[in-house]
Amino acid sequence: MSSSTKNAPHTLPELILEPSRGWSKLNLGELWAYRELLYFLIWRDVKVRYKQTLIGAAWAIIQPFMTMIVFSLFFGQLAQIPSDGVPYPIFSYAALVPWAFFANGLTNVSNGLVSSGNLIKKVYFPRLVIPLSGVLSGLVDFALAFGVLLVMMLLYGILPTSAVLMLPFFVLLALITSLAVGLWLSAMNVQFRDVRYVLPFLVQFWLFATPIAYPSSLIENPIVRALYGINPMAGVVEGFRWALLGSPMPPLPMLIASTVTALIALIGGLFYFRRMEKSFADIV
Repeated sequence: MSSSTKNAPHTLPELILEPSRGWSKLNLGELWAYRELLYFLIWRDVKVRYKQTLIGAAWAIIQPFMTMIVFSLFFGQLAQIPSDGVPYPIFSYAALVPWAFFANGLTNVSNGLVSSGNLIKKVYFPRLVIPLSGVLSGLVDFALAFGVLLVMMLLYGILPTSAVLMLPFFVLLALITSLAVGLWLSAMNVQFRDVRYVLPFLVQFWLFATPIAYPSSLIENPIVRALYGINPMAGVVEGFRWALLGSPMPPLPMLIASTVTALIALIGGLFYFRRMEKSFADIV
């Protein structure tokens, strides 16, 4: 080997990161590579949520439970809203459990990028980890509220049928819906901070547009009822009642409409999020 070869400096490979142009690939495989970061962000969200609170995680139970009491008083007792033959308190609480999971996840996802601005500016990682951790951390609250639902079912003497095997599907549908809408709102919230003010109104409107305080069976026209399923949470709520309480099975067209709408919103949200991702560090 010649002396010139020995004395030649070693050159290191260069990696140049450039922002993508136009519509970017989703690169979902990166999420698996950063799975440990996803785990720690989920754990961080759970701890921060109840940090310095007096009763801690009990808020996950109190919020839907107190809403159930209010609904039972005004809608069940005063307005005499039908409940498909199920006692109204458990009728409404069975809907409020998945709704709380959806609404809290939507709020966490929508505000996640702005609240994690310092992290986004300092290091590279797939930004999709932040909204994903925001919705997955809500599973802890969901499990606590769901445990109360099971206790209520025992008190009312209600035993789930074989339809309970479909319950994971409706939980997944609620998760997909929360993530899908949250992706759109979180990306817009980085550029337009008005989103955080619009979000409470959106959640409140969506609450009454979902058959929580009333059954969807009040809509007698089958075509209109199927169109009602464009709201994915309508399929989730009616599916929960059917799977756990033995309520009438939701019409298949409603379930199909809810599922298709949620998937379309998720795919569109993923591509929109990836398109806007390159500007997050500069704006947030």
